[in-house]
Amino acid sequence: MERFARGPVGLVVAIQVLVLTLVSGRYGFHRDELYFLAAGKRLAWGYVDQPSLTPLLARVSTDLFGATPAGMRVAATLCAAATVVLLALVAREFGGGRGAQVLTAATTALAAFVVVDGHMLSTATVDLLIWSALGLVVLRLFRTGDGRWWLAIGAVVGIGLEAKWLVLLMVASIGLAVLAVGPRTVFRSGWLAAGVLLALVLAAPGLIWQAAHDFPLLTVASGISEDDGAENRILFVPMQLLYLSPVVVPIWIAGGLRLWRDPDLRWARSLALAYPVMCALLLISGGKPYYSAPFLLLLTAAGADPCLRSLDRVSRRVGAAVSAVIGAAVSLIVGLPLLPVSALAPVLVVNKEQGEQAGWPELASSVTRVWEQIPAEQRSTAVIFTRNYGQAGALEHYGLPSVYSGHMSYADWGPPTAAGPVVVVGPYRPAWFKGCREVAVHDNGLGVENDEQGVRISLCADTSRPWGALWGELRHYY
Repeated sequence: MERFARGPVGLVVAIQVLVLTLVSGRYGFHRDELYFLAAGKRLAWGYVDQPSLTPLLARVSTDLFGATPAGMRVAATLCAAATVVLLALVAREFGGGRGAQVLTAATTALAAFVVVDGHMLSTATVDLLIWSALGLVVLRLFRTGDGRWWLAIGAVVGIGLEAKWLVLLMVASIGLAVLAVGPRTVFRSGWLAAGVLLALVLAAPGLIWQAAHDFPLLTVASGISEDDGAENRILFVPMQLLYLSPVVVPIWIAGGLRLWRDPDLRWARSLALAYPVMCALLLISGGKPYYSAPFLLLLTAAGADPCLRSLDRVSRRVGAAVSAVIGAAVSLIVGLPLLPVSALAPVLVVNKEQGEQAGWPELASSVTRVWEQIPAEQRSTAVIFTRNYGQAGALEHYGLPSVYSGHMSYADWGPPTAAGPVVVVGPYRPAWFKGCREVAVHDNGLGVENDEQGVRISLCADTSRPWGALWGELRHYY
């Protein structure tokens, strides 16, 4: 086993942390981060669309470092840095020396998917870390045959289930691949049952919460498949080529071929098969293409060593260096808030999440102007009702009163009890409210198009029925 390249890998991580920290305060919160802020104030064992870990991280990070984008993103930066270290360790598992470990670390730190998720806190940020950790401990089990690694696997899966249930896709994909090509002997260990039990114990709070609420997370997943399934299938293959970077595609392809062909790595052959198995599962279910991106990083770790060996001529080294610089520049521009907000239009074609970090204070100002049209004596019973959790989270964070929504877990934090005027942000059915008039059309004034640009804001005299009677109709999961 090669020694871990602590020094150079640590340097890569230090540069990564520095860059992410320097830009973490630019633009503003992402809509999901605003939702995590709200959920973090209402800590629970579960939420409609996710388990409890990401809102808990948001709460801890903002409590320690401030309720600002930079404060929240400390957690995202640390997750991304830990992911880089874990992938370098994965390269070491495949026999990679200093060069392979450093190449893996640098490739991971600069991969577009990692840059995006390392910049802002999301469930995918935590999931990326979990999948990387799971890949490492699974490979340790396969390489050593020591059944005690099932305990580590159970711990990672259990914690992963408190972050996002997608970890089960990885477990299923690897499990099916092991049944097909081995090493099947790992299933004969008595430690397997202990690992499964540990995973269930760690995941129990979230699973119990979901069961008590009729598994709303499955309803959300079904909505994703029904609404976006066709688009996800069409974009699946192109996005696999873009998530890390087109420059990295030859490395992860080389990694898959190496794991499949190299007799010295026969114990890891199942990992090469697990990726296409996962792709098949996602195409069948209509899951989002990015769900498989962490697998590509594991294959990249396997491909680092053969790719370094292939650079045996100066011309190849120069070409690889030029490609690496171009790929890194594109990843950073697409993934980080480096450009002026007004210049984001080309970036949004590839990464719409950049636009979702702009314009929230301006939306709060637009809604405030409408709220101020309500007579002062009626404001104690007035309500602001939004169409989605991003709007609700922003208005709540920027200090507007009585903010409610029927979207995701915001529906569990309602309904309002008072009867009175309603400021409605976004579309609504005429049967829900009465005495309505459109008062404003939101313009963020930043020159950037996002999902809230042009949203209509209406002022209604009251609800058509009591809030409690309407709430079931107002609730929506996707």
